Amino acid sequence: MQNIVSKIDKNAKIAVLAGGMSSEKEVSMRSGKNCFNALKRLGYENSELVVVDENIAQILKDGKFDYAYNALHGKYGEDGCIQGILEILKIPYTGCGVMASAICMNKEYTKRILSTCSDIPLIKSVFVKKGEDVMEMTKNLRYPLITKPVSEGSSFGMTKVNTPEELPKAYEEATKFNDDVLIEEFINGFFITVGVLEKDGKNFATEILQIMPKTEWYDFEAKYTKGMSEFILPAKLDDKTTKLIKNISVKAHETAGCRGVSRVDFMVMDNKPYFLEINTSPGMTETSDLPAQSAAMGIDYDSLVQLILNSAGLNK
Repeated sequence: MQNIVSKIDKNAKIAVLAGGMSSEKEVSMRSGKNCFNALKRLGYENSELVVVDENIAQILKDGKFDYAYNALHGKYGEDGCIQGILEILKIPYTGCGVMASAICMNKEYTKRILSTCSDIPLIKSVFVKKGEDVMEMTKNLRYPLITKPVSEGSSFGMTKVNTPEELPKAYEEATKFNDDVLIEEFINGFFITVGVLEKDGKNFATEILQIMPKTEWYDFEAKYTKGMSEFILPAKLDDKTTKLIKNISVKAHETAGCRGVSRVDFMVMDNKPYFLEINTSPGMTETSDLPAQSAAMGIDYDSLVQLILNSAGLNK
């Protein structure tokens, strides 16, 4: 791909938001430091790495920043909260806005929005609210299952459940992170993920990354430990399926109201993709998916950071 042209003044004061107050704080710090270093290499000398805590509104106000580069993951950083603060402070920021961030952070409501599109395949699931009978709610699902906190990332609180006897403990583990739990039928296929980026007002999909974890499924250890997953890029899919998945990814991104950047995850079984979730603030660590996907289509790390930074101008 051709070079990415900067649409942001190189003298702009940019706050790179990292850390935060979620279970993904440490991953966010790694993402933030990498993005900060890239901005420096790109010539944005007034960039500043801002470690986010409960005083972030005052820090941003006092800092008189022109833009914010969002490298936060999880609660408060990826769910519309930090986006709302930035809107109030009138600081343009990268990535998705308040509404899309809030919707996509909640796996259940993401599926409800996407269910309006008949051509986006969804996995059969139930949504269990606090106080509901998990055994009764799941009686029509086929084992094995996956239990997921409805608003959590990096596979925190997720468990594969092989039998009904294992379900109560798995459900209890998920509720340590969220009161509400999404329980899906387990798709015995392989995991793929697709980045969606924006250039000159047009959304496009990256190359598709196929991930073969050395663990039973793609859990936290497999995601963030070098050598624990095999990455196949581009994925071993025929041309028709590749095109289909890329089209679905862009459609999901747009249907959910995303902008600038997202990453869409699927399971593939029998050559059919099943939607999992949309990540509105994808990881930017040395082992993260989006940088690898982008590099496979000719967008190096610094150019990717520039492309994402350009999205800050979308809401100025």
